[in-house]
Amino acid sequence: MPISLTRSELFDDYVRESMERLVRRWPQLEDVEFAVLEVPLPGKGEPDPDGVPLGRVIPGRQGRKSRILVYRRPVEIRAKSREDRAALVHEILIEQVAELLGLSPDSIDPRYGDE
Repeated sequence: MPISLTRSELFDDYVRESMERLVRRWPQLEDVEFAVLEVPLPGKGEPDPDGVPLGRVIPGRQGRKSRILVYRRPVEIRAKSREDRAALVHEILIEQVAELLGLSPDSIDPRYGDE
């Protein structure tokens, strides 16, 4: 990865790469919007075991696409290295896709939970 990319741009790349892998496996995700927010909005989403949500799914409604959000700052705090961040982002997206599709995370990606 080029050194000139900011942490935010690198994070966006992690989300994009993971999203593309998941869309290849699950074509119905092509209509889902994936987004990165700096931090969760107060009172939105379910907290993770540490009390801070790392991602959120917003189911689609009439005229609105479903959205999957990943919160950059909480992820960066939990995962210090680039490799750990990329792996955590993928795990978060798997969990959110599983929730959206009503499936288990290991149905979405059989390698879920490895490592």
